[in-house]
Amino acid sequence: MRNSLPTTLLFVIMSTGSLLAQGAKFTGTPDEFVAKLGFKTGAVTLTGGIATIRVPEKFRFINEEGSRRLLTEAWGNPPAAVDGVLGMLVPADISPLHEKSRGVVISFEEEGYVNDEDAASLDYTKILTQMREGTAANNEERKKQGFVTIDLIGWAEPPTYDKAAHKLYWARELAFGDSADHTLNYNIRILGRRGVLVLNAVSGMDQLPIIRAEATHVLAAVDFNEGHRYTDYLPGEKTAAYGLTGLIVGAVAAKAGFFKVLLLGILAFSF
Repeated sequence: MRNSLPTTLLFVIMSTGSLLAQGAKFTGTPDEFVAKLGFKTGAVTLTGGIATIRVPEKFRFINEEGSRRLLTEAWGNPPAAVDGVLGMLVPADISPLHEKSRGVVISFEEEGYVNDEDAASLDYTKILTQMREGTAANNEERKKQGFVTIDLIGWAEPPTYDKAAHKLYWARELAFGDSADHTLNYNIRILGRRGVLVLNAVSGMDQLPIIRAEATHVLAAVDFNEGHRYTDYLPGEKTAAYGLTGLIVGAVAAKAGFFKVLLLGILAFSF
């Protein structure tokens, strides 16, 4: 059943080491597993034709089936967290099973055009409060499913919106369970005609400069195709029930859906 969360083409940049340390679930040798992931290079059009990825030289693309297998069987994510994944970008110079590997997860859900008229009136203090409340409420569900709880510490970078480019940036500092090492959740979202391109970077807080640079390279390689861009929107077409505030909070309209998006936003640390 579909929820009422923002439409996204979702990208998650993550580190895998803490998951792999717990033991992979795939059968066969690591080399056999990696060989069957379905790597591609060059220009890749995502299912549905909404966007094209010009795979950067330092990355490889993995198809839908390979991506879901990697995320669940090797990186330890629950199947529900990877529902709808269309593919991934992974570094070309390192195995996706290496403890320092990273990935860019891609998925899409169509919900409508997001109006950005609230850009000038964003209340970052209020937004942070809403996000903390939603995170706390969903910690009970995380406990039931065997995941550690999450505390939203605050902004690592407060939201910034580039109205000309239709790009929204922000970063959150998160604490998982009793861990003293906090996690960075860095976000870039690009508004389109029927949804939003999303780059979601997850790492340790000390990796902020690296993640920022890496996300920028991936962002430059991905575009909505003609007919799907923000400027292609026509009056009367379907619009989302939220603006930029809804994109940042992630679940203005549906607490149940927020748990899924939160998992997607922190895939590497969903253990």
